[in-house]
Amino acid sequence: MRWIWIDKFIEFHSGQRAVALKNVTLAEEHLHDHFPGFCVMPETLMIEAMAQTAGILVGQAKNFEEKVILAKIKKALFFDYVKPGDTIKLHADIESISSEAASTSGKITCADKLVAEIDLMFSHIDRNLAGKQFPEENFVFTDTFEPLLRAVRTGFAERPLSSAEKRQ
Repeated sequence: MRWIWIDKFIEFHSGQRAVALKNVTLAEEHLHDHFPGFCVMPETLMIEAMAQTAGILVGQAKNFEEKVILAKIKKALFFDYVKPGDTIKLHADIESISSEAASTSGKITCADKLVAEIDLMFSHIDRNLAGKQFPEENFVFTDTFEPLLRAVRTGFAERPLSSAEKRQ
């Protein structure tokens, strides 16, 4: 089974920035096991949610032609808990992108309060691992992600960020 840790995109600026939402519910079984009696979203899953948000942003920048994988967690700082009933916003920005890799910076907020700062590195494995053979099909951006990708492909107008949006 493939786990999806974001529910939808609310902002998407191709090759620049994306904002996704994750609704945390008590129906998620992992919340009951993480800290019995004190249900919180595990920080590792917040990192994965950011990796999915930023990874889709990076993949879309190259029209999903590359196999984009998480290569490194550059920074992961956590400032607060995320509990059932919370909705978190995952803000991802591309810092740099090349044919081999991409660097992103991100933050997670809940009710406009900073929950985490997460900076990631991604590798385009088709270009980065000379001599290694990978399947032709894109095994990263599969049909599991189709509802999210559909919104990215059709639901957002392609426009550059305004000066105010770039400062956020």
